[in-house]
Amino acid sequence: MLSSLSNSVRQYMLVTFNYWNFTITDGALRMLVVLYFHDLGYSTLEIASLFLFYEFFGVVTNLVGGWLGARLGLNKTMNIGLGMQILALVMLAVPITWLTIPWVMMAQALSGIAKDLNKMSAKSSIKSLVPDEQQDALYKWVAILTGSKNALKGAGFFIGGLLLSLVGFKLAVLLMASVLTLVLIGSLIGLERNLGKAKNKPKFSQIFSKSAPINILSAARLFLFGARDVWFVVALPIYLGSAFGWSHLWVGGFLASWTIAYGFVQGIAPRITGKSQGKVPDGHAALLWAGLLTAVTALIAYAVQVGWQPQFVIVAGLMLFGAIFAINSSLHSYLIVSYAKGDGVSLDVGFYYMANAMGRLIGTILSGWVFQMAGLAACLWVSCAFLALTTLISIKLPKLKAIATA
Repeated sequence: MLSSLSNSVRQYMLVTFNYWNFTITDGALRMLVVLYFHDLGYSTLEIASLFLFYEFFGVVTNLVGGWLGARLGLNKTMNIGLGMQILALVMLAVPITWLTIPWVMMAQALSGIAKDLNKMSAKSSIKSLVPDEQQDALYKWVAILTGSKNALKGAGFFIGGLLLSLVGFKLAVLLMASVLTLVLIGSLIGLERNLGKAKNKPKFSQIFSKSAPINILSAARLFLFGARDVWFVVALPIYLGSAFGWSHLWVGGFLASWTIAYGFVQGIAPRITGKSQGKVPDGHAALLWAGLLTAVTALIAYAVQVGWQPQFVIVAGLMLFGAIFAINSSLHSYLIVSYAKGDGVSLDVGFYYMANAMGRLIGTILSGWVFQMAGLAACLWVSCAFLALTTLISIKLPKLKAIATA
C-alpha cells in the first residue's frame, strides 16, 4: 500500500510520524518533571526555573536551526533533534542525588533545542514537498501537522502522569528514550538526504529575514504567543488550585483536555476559515481573527476583575479563547510556510519560530511575575494588550491581491 503512494506523500508521512512521536515525549516529559519534582519537595519557583532554559534555547535554536537546515538538509536537523531528545531523557534516568536543579536545567535545555529543531524541520519540510501552486493543499497539510501536534502534546500530559504512576520516573524516561531510538533508526533510513537543503549555501548573516511579510508576521506571532502564555503557563494552573481548590489531577486533566481540543480546532481550521468554499486565507483573515481574540480576552479579563461567576468565566472563557487562538495559530502557521522562499525554506521558518519562542519566553516570565504582583485579572489584561499589538501589526500583512502580484 505504501509503495503505491507518491514519494512526497511517503516523506510527509514519515516526517509527521517522527513529529508525532517526539511531541508525545515532549508533553509527557513536561508533566513528569512538574509532578515528580513537586513530589520531591521542590517549590513552585524552583520547578518553573527548570523550564527557563527550555524556552530560552528555543529562541536560539530557531534562529540558528533554520540556517543549519538550509545548509545541511532538514533530514539531518530532524534526526539531530531526535538524538538530542534521547540524550535529554537518558540524562534524567540517573540516581536521585544527581537530579539537582542545574543538572535538570541542562537536560531541559537539550530538550528545548531538540523540540525546536524537530518542529522547524517538520514544518519546513512541507514547503519542500508541496508545489507552490497548490496553496490549498499546503494549508491543509500544515493545519493537520500543527493540530495533531497539540492534540498529541495533550495526550503526552496524560501519558506522563500515567507512566509516573505505573512505573516511576526513571523507567518512564528510559521507556520514552527507547521508543525514540527506534523512531530515529527509521528516520535515518527513510528520510531523503537532501530534504529542504538550499541549492546555494546561505551565509550565517542570512539568519535574519529580509522579507517584510515574514518580519511582520514574526512580530505578530511574538505577541500572539506571549498573550497566551502570560496567563496560561504559570498563573492559570496556580489559580485553579488556589482559588477553586482543584486537585493536581483535576488541574492537569483539564489543561491536557484543553490542549487536545485546541489541537483538534487547529486541525479543522481550514474548514472554519473558508477553505471548503475554495478560499485561501491571507493577511486580512489573520487581522480579523486577531481582533476577535482581543475582544474575547478583554471580556474575560473584565469578568474576572469584577468577580462575576469566576469559575464559569475561567472554564468557558478558556475554551472560547483556546478555539479562537487555535485558528489564529493555524492561520499563522500556514502564512509563514506560504511566505517562505522555496530554496532554503528553513531560514524563514526558523526566524519566524524564533519570534514564537521569544513570545513564549516573555509570556512565561511575565506569567509568574504579574500573577505574583497583581493576580490573574492583571495577567489577562496584559494578554489583551499583547493581542491588541498583534492586531495592529497584522494590519500590515499582505492581502491576497498583493501576494498574487508580488
